[in-house]
Amino acid sequence: MSQKSQPRFVFLLNHAHKALQRWIQKQPSAWTDISAAQVGMLFLIRSQGSVTVGEAASALQVAPAAITGLSKRMQAAGLIQRLTDDVDTRKICLTLTPAGEEASIKAKSTLQDLNQQLSDGFTEDELKVVARWLSQVVNLDLPTDNYVKHSSSRVAP
Repeated sequence: MSQKSQPRFVFLLNHAHKALQRWIQKQPSAWTDISAAQVGMLFLIRSQGSVTVGEAASALQVAPAAITGLSKRMQAAGLIQRLTDDVDTRKICLTLTPAGEEASIKAKSTLQDLNQQLSDGFTEDELKVVARWLSQVVNLDLPTDNYVKHSSSRVAP
């Protein structure tokens, strides 16, 4: 593909990100009083049952301090519990409350609808290429040995 005819990937990704954010913000019933970051955390905890702050930071590719702040806000909102590990009291385990479980289910349903809209008109093989390409983008800044680990992990529908 010549330089002249190459798609402007960064431009398209930025616009796609903004379009997705606008779409998400227009779904008030699914996001009542919770942020997209909180939804990601809900999906992660729901998929694992319980995670430590360190595990959440690794899975969501953010600093542990960011997870600490996020989890404290989510605890105050009644979405999760922060429990001290019985064996190592320095570890904080995060679990969903019934309200967090309900919020996770609502958000999952909404995002399944969005994923369906995004998938319409594409073959399964085309979607596999898109998913592989997006995984490559997500993993640009990760060391090579983490590529497989993060590209195969799935915390959201």
